[in-house]
Amino acid sequence: MSKLAAFGGTAAVPKDRRGVQWPLIEDEDRKSVLDALDGPRLVSDTDGVNAVSELERGWAERFGFEHCVAVSNGTAALSLALAALGIGPGDEVIVPALTFIATGLAPVHQMAVPVFADIDPVTFNIDPDDVERRITPRTKAIIPVHLHGAPADMDRIMAIARKYHLAVVEDAAQAPGATHRGRPVGGIGDAGSFSLQVTKNIPTCGEGGLLVTGSTELAEAMRRGRQFGEVIEAGRDRDYVSYGLGWNHKMNAIQAAFTSSQLARFDDYEQRRQRNVTEFLGRLAELPGLVVPTALPDTTHVWHILRFRFDPAAFGLEGVRPQALRGALRRLLRAEGVPMSQYQLMPLPDQKVFVERLGFGSGHPWAVTGAPGTASGEGYPVTRAVIADSLTIQKRHLNPDAGWLLALYADAFEKVWANRDMVATLAKAAS
Repeated sequence: MSKLAAFGGTAAVPKDRRGVQWPLIEDEDRKSVLDALDGPRLVSDTDGVNAVSELERGWAERFGFEHCVAVSNGTAALSLALAALGIGPGDEVIVPALTFIATGLAPVHQMAVPVFADIDPVTFNIDPDDVERRITPRTKAIIPVHLHGAPADMDRIMAIARKYHLAVVEDAAQAPGATHRGRPVGGIGDAGSFSLQVTKNIPTCGEGGLLVTGSTELAEAMRRGRQFGEVIEAGRDRDYVSYGLGWNHKMNAIQAAFTSSQLARFDDYEQRRQRNVTEFLGRLAELPGLVVPTALPDTTHVWHILRFRFDPAAFGLEGVRPQALRGALRRLLRAEGVPMSQYQLMPLPDQKVFVERLGFGSGHPWAVTGAPGTASGEGYPVTRAVIADSLTIQKRHLNPDAGWLLALYADAFEKVWANRDMVATLAKAAS
């Protein structure tokens, strides 16, 4: 087992043991979906209790939110939250430079301008100091992302928001169940959005999203927004009158029923995932030059994605480019059966849609503000460093029975580190 698989040795993770399912689809999930199909209410705009309203109630109760509004996907949730808060043309919304592109697109959908802030090198979440530096008279909101399942520094963010009278919409797409100082993420700012996309910690059978808030007024605005601006109330006939701008962002009963079934098993899954991931990271933390993700004090990290940083100097490769070490390790670990991959190939502001301002014609919404753009390759040094020196493990570890697989992954890491001379040769050749 000492010879690296990339050079003809036996892989640490046998090929026939690499397939791990997520999500787990059990008989209760199938029953929930069939019950929804047999029920009289397949959409959320029908009178009376339905699968969608049951999910909203169950999610709010489980995580301690006052109001929950189910929508078609997590991106729609972000856009609806901004709309309900009155964010519109010419407004600026501060978002992190490292996140899924939906976070940056949501303001554009409202004709608002995304303003990117750098990230913290440990949590990979938005840096509150950089947020404050980027506030202008046009700034109206902040979207902190709880990236990879790690809570952002909500104490600092909320203090900044209060100081400058800004709205806060938490992007908790990857973080259901995460907490910051005992409070569930999503419920700390004015509104929070979750994704139920099939790869998430709590999935649906495809796409879905949820909005949460402590404000009755905001919840009502969100419900109007998801249904063409109409008011849908129990015991009241639908009048088909739009009382404001709205969309068709409803969730259907099948999606909701599937997620409710998954939600019922979340606590058990999460407890087992925490144990598996903690043991895995504990082994890897001993390897020189490898920086493992950590949960900060007074927070609960839910490990949606595991991001590892590689330090060439600590590895014993002073002067080698981080990208070279990352590339060598990616090649060797994948050959051993560890599916190392990148998450986001560039900072969000380098995406073509933002660099070339491909919005709504003639450069809108940016043209409304007249603010200068940021050319690709400029700024955001921490984000660029993290992208350059890190790789991720995604999805496999979400299976609550994947402890054995993570143990094999740890064997693979240790095997590669035992062959550091070969890693060094490959990394130096690429520098």
